[in-house]
Amino acid sequence: MMFAQCTQKCATSVLLIALLCCILSPPAQASKSSEDIRCKCICPPYRNISGHIYNKNVSQKDCNCLHVVEPMPVPGNDVEAYCLLCECKYEERSTTTIKVIIIIYLSVVGALLLYMAFLVLVDPLIRKPDAYTQPLHNEEENEDARSLAAAPTPSGARANTVLERVEGAQQRWKRQVQEQRKTVFDRHKMLS
Repeated sequence: MMFAQCTQKCATSVLLIALLCCILSPPAQASKSSEDIRCKCICPPYRNISGHIYNKNVSQKDCNCLHVVEPMPVPGNDVEAYCLLCECKYEERSTTTIKVIIIIYLSVVGALLLYMAFLVLVDPLIRKPDAYTQPLHNEEENEDARSLAAAPTPSGARANTVLERVEGAQQRWKRQVQEQRKTVFDRHKMLS
């Protein structure tokens, strides 16, 4: 219960911090950082020159082969033919938004890992056995012991193998299903 309240408080504080970062981050400006804008030119192979991808931080109006492809791999008279083959695209992104999303994602993953560690390490120590469930577990263990004792075991084999336990559980389940069918059909006959 106490951990659940702590988890709620942590999640609320993470969301509040992320919201504040989004609100307080500077609005989009004409002069963005170099990571936010770029011109990308993809030039295919031309004559004896292999294909290449060129990236450069230029404005949208300067996003063409002449401004981005440096150094020019072809001599002066082939520049125009080479640039006609190149495909240039202006790309814009918000690194601030990407950073905020990554921080939120890592915070959620961290909170889940902490919660898992709590469940694995601390919860068994804190949780006390229920007075109601303990007799049920003891009864199941007694049934297991009885079914294993009743089942014939070959000489020299261990009586507590996993396969034998599964078979015993399967037999108990089949008996329970049969008893349930019998009581349902008996009730159905009584009502008819």
